[in-house]
Amino acid sequence: MDLITREFQTVKYVSGSLIFIEAVKKVALLEMVEVLLPDGTKRRGQVIMASDTHSIIQVLEGTAGIDTHYTKIKLLGDVARIPVAPSMLGRIFNGIGDPIDGLPPVLPEKELSVMGLPVNPIAREMASHFIQTGISAIDCLTTLVRGQKLPIFSGAGLPANEIAAQIVRQAKVSTGEPFAIVFCAIGLTDMEASFFMESFEKNMAMERTVVFMNLADDPTIERLMTPRLALATAEYLAFEKDMHVLVILTDMTNYCEALREIGSAREEIPGRRGYPGYMYTDLAMIFERAGRIKGGKGSITQVPILTMPDDDITHPVPDLSGYITEGQILLSRSMHGRGVYPPIDILPSLSRLMGLGIGEGKTREDHRSVADQLYAFYSRGREVSRIVSIVGEEGLTDKDKKFLAFSEQFERNFIGQGMTERSIEETLAYGWRLLSMIPKTELIRVKKEFADTYYLDENSPGERGAVNV
Repeated sequence: MDLITREFQTVKYVSGSLIFIEAVKKVALLEMVEVLLPDGTKRRGQVIMASDTHSIIQVLEGTAGIDTHYTKIKLLGDVARIPVAPSMLGRIFNGIGDPIDGLPPVLPEKELSVMGLPVNPIAREMASHFIQTGISAIDCLTTLVRGQKLPIFSGAGLPANEIAAQIVRQAKVSTGEPFAIVFCAIGLTDMEASFFMESFEKNMAMERTVVFMNLADDPTIERLMTPRLALATAEYLAFEKDMHVLVILTDMTNYCEALREIGSAREEIPGRRGYPGYMYTDLAMIFERAGRIKGGKGSITQVPILTMPDDDITHPVPDLSGYITEGQILLSRSMHGRGVYPPIDILPSLSRLMGLGIGEGKTREDHRSVADQLYAFYSRGREVSRIVSIVGEEGLTDKDKKFLAFSEQFERNFIGQGMTERSIEETLAYGWRLLSMIPKTELIRVKKEFADTYYLDENSPGERGAVNV
């Protein structure tokens, strides 16, 4: 496609990563530009505000060395695009899509807009079938479904990175179906980036993974581009190559901080806690790129990870994310302090699309019953533990003591499985073993036929898929 390019030398001033130009007409919003420096070097930029009198350009590689007298702006007449091909699997790219693994650039099959293609809502297919992560607390109780967006809400110092690496290593779909992972790192430190890369290479996960790595010392503006590059790649693999794609975005709080910083440089009126008022819309443009399309075989599933400042779930970043996404997985600082890994607090966690991905032909017919009963027993056990802190165990009934013992075993061994991987069959079998600690008459959320089949009473040989405690 032949593009009409235009050059201008009307830079008014530079602020942070932004260049303000004036007296340029017919500038398109999100149009890509080249910033031509007097020494002959070029930098990439994008128009983020356009009018007939003045426009604002965000420079992807930083504005150091740019002056207002000799710098030229070349409008390229097109939006940002990324070259895509199946050979991207196993490759590592930086935050603006350039290879950083020492291999040649991708030989593109085509180029796609990083903003994605608008999808008619009636063309969307409902999410269905689950993605097995090998983590019991997720697979059994907050099931991840193909086409879903299910964030992990973490806090500073909690092992969100370890959980993300474990999901990349263990995630599976049904046997024989093509599966890929797009890992998008936003504003990570060198230590965090090294941890992820060593984990992927050690566990042979790179061959099915595409990595986009934006580091903390990269230009802030790159953080706004990186997730869009990752999602454009995911859309290519899912909707043109019929793959089931799991996209992990970490850390979305860094993305929102970049939005706030750019908004401040543009002298915008701030919203809650200084974040721009359009942050909800911006996040929705990212999160809503998950899903399935009618007639297509592929799917895009998102697991955004975000750090809650001061563990505050009402902070604008988790608050707005919760409105857009379909549930959340909440990490607990108190469980982490007790040595539970992964420290997933299942009581405030939920997966709103869980019912679409479980059951007969997908996981197992007793999955919903097991999940509901485990949740109910654990909730009651937590209530009993609060009573113990007031009156002591001497004031408990025998039944209460059983629920307390169940809660402790459930938290220590079912949720706190460590780095081991469990299939959904092993997870459900372990769940039944825990449920069997409580008298059968208390299983009010389980269908009788399931209890008769799976409950391990005193006379049971204990061989029905039981997992060692």
